[in-house]
Amino acid sequence: MTKLTCDICVIGGGSAGLSVASGASQMGAKVVLLEGHKMGGDCLNYGCVPSKALIAAGKHAHAMQSGQPFGVRPVTPEIDYSAAKDHVQRVIDSIAPVDSQERFEGLGVHVIREFGQFISDTEVQAGDTVIKARRFVIATGSGPLVPPIPGLDTVPYLTNESLFDLRDRPTHLIIIGGGPIGMEMAQAHIRLGSQVTVIEGQKALGKDDPELAEVALSSLRDEGITIIEGAQAERVSEQDGQITVTTSDGSVTGSHLLMAVGRSVNIDRLNLEAAGVAFTKKGVTVDASLRSSNRRVYAIGDAAGGLQFTHVAGYHAGVVIRSLLFGLPAKARTDHIPWVTYTDPEMAQVGLTEAEARKQHGDKLDVVRFPYHENDRAITEGKTTGLIKVMIVKGRPVGASIVGAQAGELIGIWALALANNLKMTAIANMVAPYPTLGEINKRAAGAYFSPKLFDNPTVKRVVGIVQRFVP
Repeated sequence: MTKLTCDICVIGGGSAGLSVASGASQMGAKVVLLEGHKMGGDCLNYGCVPSKALIAAGKHAHAMQSGQPFGVRPVTPEIDYSAAKDHVQRVIDSIAPVDSQERFEGLGVHVIREFGQFISDTEVQAGDTVIKARRFVIATGSGPLVPPIPGLDTVPYLTNESLFDLRDRPTHLIIIGGGPIGMEMAQAHIRLGSQVTVIEGQKALGKDDPELAEVALSSLRDEGITIIEGAQAERVSEQDGQITVTTSDGSVTGSHLLMAVGRSVNIDRLNLEAAGVAFTKKGVTVDASLRSSNRRVYAIGDAAGGLQFTHVAGYHAGVVIRSLLFGLPAKARTDHIPWVTYTDPEMAQVGLTEAEARKQHGDKLDVVRFPYHENDRAITEGKTTGLIKVMIVKGRPVGASIVGAQAGELIGIWALALANNLKMTAIANMVAPYPTLGEINKRAAGAYFSPKLFDNPTVKRVVGIVQRFVP
């Protein structure tokens, strides 16, 4: 048995763990990183990167069929699904060196390719190595949640961890789960030539503003995706190579089944009890500084039981590095965290939705809107479906919701505003280049100030006096 000592032991080589390991090692800490599966974690290998690569392939196919309004004759694309998956793999391969064991060893990190588990409150064992550290960071991420639907254990099904290995295009892809993963993969596959049915037990895209979600869902339905809402999957069966999902509203039969109902935090292997670390099925129980009940142990990213986004993992890494390396107080917050669903049109959110803001702020709330169809760049591109809503209290934005082209890019301004407690004047003072979609943000700010200027009798009286008496 080999024994090591270090300043920081990071458990998990995904986005969160790699960020801590890289930063801590480069600033002089002695770091051990444990990863029992693939470096880069879910985001690189099964999540953000491959899904967006497949979405990009679908966009190219869709463009060939939607050029009529621009004077471009539509053609039926010849889609090679296997070649599209080759594109996905090339994208992964091009990014992988950034997350590789070799790179991190070059940064001075001691990388051990084994799963780790606690054997005491100060030690973790990984394979035949015991690591004693001053501090531990749990960054084990999450995996696909597979609910116990009767019959599911008897049929072949896909998750995000196996979907990107599939080489033959599904004839009819059934997706259980109408959240972001389900809807993104639904649109990618219908554009790549599959028939697609989505089954959602409640409301598709139900965590987003319902007005904006309906805009996105309407576009998905227009492309031919069947979306069945309010229908719980009650049973799954297979006959003659065809899979049938029986719901409370009937049944759907297709060639392939994708489970996309949510995520389950990867903490079962850790033996957290041995370290005195409290946890629930949602993840490690942490305080605002991301510290667990064992003060030596932190949890970040999905393992911390909160928002499950790669950018949150990176943000958490920055928070704990401040504490781990410099002994400074640092707390994580969520009010400035944006998220995006990469359908077409995209959906983006930061801060409070309109419903949340009305509940929290009542009559103090102002909501301003601006539609895409009044933006000149959106008109030139034929991307006029969409709108922005900004929730404002006492001159400061408390939330923004966008549905439309490049919503994920546009939300950045509002994330900046919320992170730095900026006023709407900061957005109004910005000069946006013309013609860009970025003008949508400035016009939303203008929609907030316009009534205060143009419908204000006092302003009109002042202007009148100036015009009469000032030479």
